[in-house]
Amino acid sequence: MYKYIITLCLFLFGYSSGAFAQFGFSHEIGAIAGPVAFQSDYGERYDFSTNSGNTGYGVGIIHYLNFSYKAECNCYTPETYFNDHFKLRSELSYNKTELQHFGRWVAPGKTSLTAQQLRGMRGSTAVSNIGMQLEFFPWSIRDFTARVGSLGPFISLGGQFSFYDPEAYSTLGPLDTPLTTPIKYYGATTNAGGTVWSVVSSVGTRYKLAPLSDLMIDMRLQYYFSNWVDGLNPDPAVYEENRANDWNVWLNVGYIYYLQ
Repeated sequence: MYKYIITLCLFLFGYSSGAFAQFGFSHEIGAIAGPVAFQSDYGERYDFSTNSGNTGYGVGIIHYLNFSYKAECNCYTPETYFNDHFKLRSELSYNKTELQHFGRWVAPGKTSLTAQQLRGMRGSTAVSNIGMQLEFFPWSIRDFTARVGSLGPFISLGGQFSFYDPEAYSTLGPLDTPLTTPIKYYGATTNAGGTVWSVVSSVGTRYKLAPLSDLMIDMRLQYYFSNWVDGLNPDPAVYEENRANDWNVWLNVGYIYYLQ
């Protein structure tokens, strides 16, 4: 599967570079990494221990089309609002999170069979994403580029295509038995991978580190159009607390280099 992801990434980055080069745009490349809080059917909704416990990591490589600058002539493009306030970001990223149940239903004081079964349930999900986002900079990109030490806040919106690989198991034994599995999760687990579309939105800022390099930090929310990404999907018509699809919050720190 991963060879197809790499091939698709190279095609996407190569296409964006080749297709737009004729218009005189410039390019930026970078890398990102940071913690990911995965919101899933493991744990209790709105519970701090769930949000802090079901946390993993993410890494990625990114590419930008910079519409305000022409690398081929070392000059600015014609000044328009779009050129001075938008960039197009392509990305290949990977995140993985170990999952388990947290919250009041698995508190140490709970001694029922269901509480023991919930404490024994474990899971993980590994997700590879590829896609694009359009970033909006409310302040001038030209002004930001011209001054070392300046800040360039932005917001973004886009879409990604994801390959997910979940794992669900129990420390008590095989799932889907009366010993290991609460009735809520009977027939509601899978270790089969799949693909899914997602919508991505983020808010962040750049810091002009040097004439040709920036530091970046952003907070991203990614919403998947599936409830199977974590490997759990209790019947939403019966268990309304699990009706939401899976999503995550990712805090990125990145380094970006301007190609000339």
